[in-house]
Amino acid sequence: MKAGDVTSVYSDIKGKCKKGAKEFDGTKVFLGNGISELSRKEIFSGVPELKGRGIRMTEPVYLSPSFDNVLPRYLFLQNLPSAVVTHVLDPQPGEKILDLCAAPGGKTTHIAALMRDQGEVIALDKISNKVEKIKQNALLLGLNSIKAFCFDGTKALKFDMVEKAEGNPPFLPESFDRILLDAPCSGMGQRPNMACSWTLKEVTSYQPLQRKLFTVAVQLLKPGGVLVYSTCTITLAENEEQVAWALRTFPCLQLQPQDPQIGGEGMMGAGLSFEQLKQLQRFDPSVVPSWDTDIDSLRDARIEDMIGLANKDCIGFFIAKFIKRKST
Repeated sequence: MKAGDVTSVYSDIKGKCKKGAKEFDGTKVFLGNGISELSRKEIFSGVPELKGRGIRMTEPVYLSPSFDNVLPRYLFLQNLPSAVVTHVLDPQPGEKILDLCAAPGGKTTHIAALMRDQGEVIALDKISNKVEKIKQNALLLGLNSIKAFCFDGTKALKFDMVEKAEGNPPFLPESFDRILLDAPCSGMGQRPNMACSWTLKEVTSYQPLQRKLFTVAVQLLKPGGVLVYSTCTITLAENEEQVAWALRTFPCLQLQPQDPQIGGEGMMGAGLSFEQLKQLQRFDPSVVPSWDTDIDSLRDARIEDMIGLANKDCIGFFIAKFIKRKST
């Protein structure tokens, strides 16, 4: 293969293809055709810092154009549910907001934008290079209300007023008007995802961590404040079961209806009432029928039906909204 050659691109589902192989009969999925930007020799040169575009896709199997690096100072590309969750939080100008697990900062910057950059948005993440990414995104979008810290969210609560300087984590109880807990999760709702490599042990490891973070969030929230819990996974244990646990564990919390309500209601099986399930929001892409990628097959559909389908044909996601009725 030389630079400029027409090339077909496949995904190696099981990761069995050897580097530099000339033939491969393993499990693969066709992604489309493109034109190589580099020769085979350049691609397999062994240079570790080799980055960028190897194949310029000219005939991809999907219809969506690339929005990568389009107006980066004005646009931040997000999946639909990731944008919805910030509207459900409904941050207001002048408030103090905590994004407890914030990287890479898409929801953090959206919160600041909805507040018209008036108030204070605290973003925490325990991985330093991810925190730098949050700061870069805030700078790129010209948002000054965001303060990002490299800090473990499970340790974000303190009770000693002289322990640390004002404004830095950890924080005193009931310090925030609204809190977003977009919790670490098994990520089983992410798309596109060609293959699953999760183990049962890995999938079941997230529930205890989510509960630790949730407990901290409840204590950091002011009475009358709003707590939004979200994940990008589809398991009952990380979603509806966590809501049922939260309502049992924290009598001060009350489940709230959400606006906008674009996803479906919650899943049965966690002991929640039908009324409570209706107050949850679950995005489930499995309800969307498969379409032929030929655009002509969509021309007869009504606009309303197309919008409805597009709103559901997204990543798997879950949102729950609580209000803290009294002090803890």
